[in-house]
Amino acid sequence: MDFGFTTAAYVVAAVLFILSLGGLSGQESAKRAVWYGIVGMALAVFATLIGPGSGLWLLSLLLIAGGGIIGWYVANKVEMTEMPQLVAAMHSLVGLAAVFVGFNAHFTMNWVARAQAQAEPIHGTFAELIAHKTGVELNILAVELFLGIFIGAVTFTGSVIAYGKLAGKVSSKAEKLPGGHMLNAGAAGLSLICLIWYVNSGGFFPLFLMTLAALFIGYHLIMGIGGADMPVVVSMLNSYSGWAAAAIGFSLGNDLLIVVGALVGSSGAILSYIMCKAMNRSFVSVILGGFGGTAGPAMEVEGEQVAIDADGVAAALDEADSVIIIPGYGMAVAQAQSNVAELTRRLRAKGKEVRFAIHPVAGRLPGHMNVLLAEAKVPYDIVMEMDEINEDFPETDIAIVIGSNDIVNPAAQEDPNSPIAGMPVLECWKAKQVFVSKRGQGTGYSGIENPLFYKENTRMFYGDAKQSLGTLLNLID
Repeated sequence: MDFGFTTAAYVVAAVLFILSLGGLSGQESAKRAVWYGIVGMALAVFATLIGPGSGLWLLSLLLIAGGGIIGWYVANKVEMTEMPQLVAAMHSLVGLAAVFVGFNAHFTMNWVARAQAQAEPIHGTFAELIAHKTGVELNILAVELFLGIFIGAVTFTGSVIAYGKLAGKVSSKAEKLPGGHMLNAGAAGLSLICLIWYVNSGGFFPLFLMTLAALFIGYHLIMGIGGADMPVVVSMLNSYSGWAAAAIGFSLGNDLLIVVGALVGSSGAILSYIMCKAMNRSFVSVILGGFGGTAGPAMEVEGEQVAIDADGVAAALDEADSVIIIPGYGMAVAQAQSNVAELTRRLRAKGKEVRFAIHPVAGRLPGHMNVLLAEAKVPYDIVMEMDEINEDFPETDIAIVIGSNDIVNPAAQEDPNSPIAGMPVLECWKAKQVFVSKRGQGTGYSGIENPLFYKENTRMFYGDAKQSLGTLLNLID
């Protein structure tokens, strides 16, 4: 098969990927957009398998079948609560692939150089491509593969640590080694020296040394970011994995990898920027430090948490005309979205206005709450973003917080020493009554105390969210 068919197939696949990304911007078109992506990827794989340089069919088919089986198993086994760490794990595989492809390109370049020096025949599409490159082009290829390995190594260890933090296997606190940012800067400086060394020598040692430095940067960078910043970290690592794929594309001369990598890299970077803006933080401050760098002690929280039972909540809801529900990661952990959706249906059937308020960084993955609510068949038109609904809380009878902490924390506005000072939050405390569905009295994943729980108009609806809401549903006709 010649390059013409492969190139045409890659163009069609690239268009499908663009349509897929565009469709994901709306809940109504998201399902169709996913199919665009599936078809585009299937076409890209097929075109690659029958295109120039194809071979090793049995091995290729075995690997594709093996990967498909593993993917099918994981997709059926992983709960929505585990989706953030699954995404982080997938990013690590992209980074590792970039490292392996980069090393393979390096070894192939050296093999071609030796074969040309000894006038030996050169076989293989990539090897033949290298053999026709000029000295300048070979230097450019060396830089491309170097950057691919660097980005891939940072993505790999960074994603592994992000997975550990999200899965609770690594402390969610921001932790750095003595020396902090200077260690990262030193490793980055060493990598730059290795780049110059590698381009001039072509040796393996500077490439290997840079890889170790990049692996350290990825590890130390994400270890220094607290749990409250994890949604941004996941988005950022998504961007890194895209740029790593683009670097692979440049090394291999694969146009589709370049296009897809650029799409993923740029979209991930834009999403990270949007989320940082939603937290009133600069992207650089999140990546280099994370939460935790306060200027002084946080304000003492006065008062006590007042509990309420299901009967009290049901009575208040019976008298209310307007309700805003604020979901958080606790809802996902308890798998309470179905009960939340049923509560919404029953309240709306009684003529009450019910809406949802979604903070941009709710949960531990961008769009996490939207997916859960869509899964539970909550109508799209009552799911509102923070900017759309925040001004409505003063006219709202009841705000129900389900498993959220930081995104409804008034300390962001009231305490300049709070780790989340300046972060825009959902101002639910301005509602006439606030009910907080929470498992216990702890501070949550980020470890930040929340004065909302102690306010006079707040009542704590303790217990597992799914069970608590199930009890509440029995009291609402």
